Amino acid sequence: MSNIVLNSSAINVVNLEKTVTTQEGRLTILKGINLEVKQGESVAILGPSGSGKSTLLGLLAALDTPTAGEIWLDGEALSGLNEEQKAKLRKQKVSFIFQSFMLVDTLTALENVMLPAELSGINNAKEKAAAMLERVGLSHRLNHLPKQLSGGEQQRVAIARAFICEPKVLFADEPTGNLDAANGHKIADMLFELNKESHTTLILVTHDLQLAKRCQRQLMMENGHLSEDTTAVEVTELRDDSAALADAKEA
Repeated sequence: MSNIVLNSSAINVVNLEKTVTTQEGRLTILKGINLEVKQGESVAILGPSGSGKSTLLGLLAALDTPTAGEIWLDGEALSGLNEEQKAKLRKQKVSFIFQSFMLVDTLTALENVMLPAELSGINNAKEKAAAMLERVGLSHRLNHLPKQLSGGEQQRVAIARAFICEPKVLFADEPTGNLDAANGHKIADMLFELNKESHTTLILVTHDLQLAKRCQRQLMMENGHLSEDTTAVEVTELRDDSAALADAKEA
């Protein structure tokens, strides 16, 4: 891939805000977010629960609409697109890995991975899906339904599904959040290996500091504000380590 492509912006965000209506009144979740992500970069978004991380991810992936501000996805302004055009853009350029896997219960592992390829009109979808599942170590599970797979296996299916269409941008919301440490490490390895091979831009939300440190950049979300403050990340790590130590003493 040329340097021109790698150095271009995959995501541009200017003065982004998101406000919702609650029983207590209007609540501003995101406040004046500005962000640029280069094509091919890997970026981790950290922060406490409820700080707006997943909301931001959904906006960047064109799954939701901001209250104010602008988002450019691969050079296209999302505000100028209707819902049909956004769906087309997502199908062509975006994949999303959900924390809860979001596999179709009635489809086999092979059929789940084939689905986005078929919707995108990719030739030989079955062969490509089988190859992707072999790539993530599930060639022996092609015909198993999600309920017949472990959590780690389901997440590997979700990763294979996300990469089959070779997206320009991959969003991952807590990709290891529902997994034990061993499976989480394996999933992370696969995620970054496939990301490197395909030069896909990776933007992930995580509470896992070790996973975040594997990304080229770490961003902190607090009180609706996004900052590239590594000090905040280190403070969070210290706080988490202290909590773990306290738990160990109580045990």
